[in-house]
Amino acid sequence: MAVAVVQRTREIGIRMALGAVQRDVLALVVRQGLALAGAGLLLGVAGALVLTRGMQSMLFSVSATDPAVFATIVALLAAVSLLACYLPARRAARSPLVALRHE
Repeated sequence: MAVAVVQRTREIGIRMALGAVQRDVLALVVRQGLALAGAGLLLGVAGALVLTRGMQSMLFSVSATDPAVFATIVALLAAVSLLACYLPARRAARSPLVALRHE
C-alpha cells in the first residue's frame, strides 16, 4: 500500500490543490486498500477452510475449523491492513505542496 500511495502522491497533491480535504483523500486510499485486503481475507478464509480438512487428523482436542481462531485471525489481519492503509495515506495527505514537490 505504501508503494501505491507513493506512486499516486502527485495525483493526491493535485486533488488536494483542487479542493479535496484531507479526510476525503484518506478515505479514498483506505477504502481502496481495505477492498484489496477484504478480497484477500475472503480468499484466504475460503482456502483455509478447504485446506484444514487435510490437517484434521493431525489436530488433537481442537477443531480444524475453530470459529474463534478464524475470527481472531481475520480481525487481526483486518486491523493490520487498516493500519497499513492509513499510515501512508496520512503521510501523503499532509499538504498539497509537499505532495506536488515530491518528484
